[in-house]
Amino acid sequence: MGIMYLDLPIVFGLLRRWPQYQRFSTTAGLIIMCLALGLSSFSTNTTHLIITQGVIYAIGGSFAYSPCILFIDEWFDKRKGLAYGIMWAGTGLAGVILPLVMEWLLSTYGFRTTLRAWSVALFILTGPLLYFVKPRIPNTPAHSPHARDFAFILTSTFAILQACNVIEALGFFLPTIYLPSFARALGASSTLGALTVILFNVASVFGCVLMGAVVDRWHVTNCILISTVGSTIGVFIVWGFSISLPPLYIFSLIYGLFAGSFTSTWPGIMRDVKKKRNNADPSMIFACLAAGRGVGNVASGPLSEALIQGFPWRGSAGFAYGSGYGALIVFTGLTAFFGGSSILGRRVGWL
Repeated sequence: MGIMYLDLPIVFGLLRRWPQYQRFSTTAGLIIMCLALGLSSFSTNTTHLIITQGVIYAIGGSFAYSPCILFIDEWFDKRKGLAYGIMWAGTGLAGVILPLVMEWLLSTYGFRTTLRAWSVALFILTGPLLYFVKPRIPNTPAHSPHARDFAFILTSTFAILQACNVIEALGFFLPTIYLPSFARALGASSTLGALTVILFNVASVFGCVLMGAVVDRWHVTNCILISTVGSTIGVFIVWGFSISLPPLYIFSLIYGLFAGSFTSTWPGIMRDVKKKRNNADPSMIFACLAAGRGVGNVASGPLSEALIQGFPWRGSAGFAYGSGYGALIVFTGLTAFFGGSSILGRRVGWL
């Protein structure tokens, strides 16, 4: 996932430089993804999986996904936030269905057959939809200037919002990684532990759509503040005091609704940055925001391992804070809180 975020400025730049290949990119990307899944079924060690699923699949996904984002920016204007929100909601919806399907396939047929079957299914299900992925106006080099204005990166508006975006991403991914193991530590089965992630994805579907609709009407810092307050309270109060499954499931819903909707604020960031720098390409602003989130995604891995090493605070703190995951909970809450600091930048006139 980190690669899919980090390589977007490069992929977007290539597709903007040669716009006539944007539609071809979706097909080529899909083929690469399917091939990567098929090749990964022959893996005999983790290195093979990292190369096929971690690198090749991610690159293919970037080329398949990027034109969709570029075309959304062309097709929508007044309700662009809602359009992006619905797009992000699709990710959450897949996160509800696929874990259940994959768990059944893996337990029934094993990972090799599952990967091969999913490779074929992905092509069959997605291939026909590529026909509908098209630009509003046929792209030609004459309609898409080669030079891209990256001066928006130097504006205080982008710098502050990007910094908050990276900080929020440092902790955002941790609950979905560790909630299943935390649930098992409470005595849950593997299925009930996986339910925490499913509930997160269910809630993020609604959160993304709602936030997308709101960001079309309100200032982006107000929208980020909503996400921040909900996420922070959910982490510190609900997860932090969860000693049984019911409150943990409630936390999954709260976190999915508020934290899961954070990326739906990006259209608002794109809009505000473009006001400061009129020549800025909104799609490149999006790509840079995605890269910033990728930095947080990649860095959160080693950070989280350090936070749970030796299970600090176990037995020396109350509730979930004393479960061994306390430092992780606090870190997640702090990154959610400081990820909303952009409201302060607006108050002092930096946005």
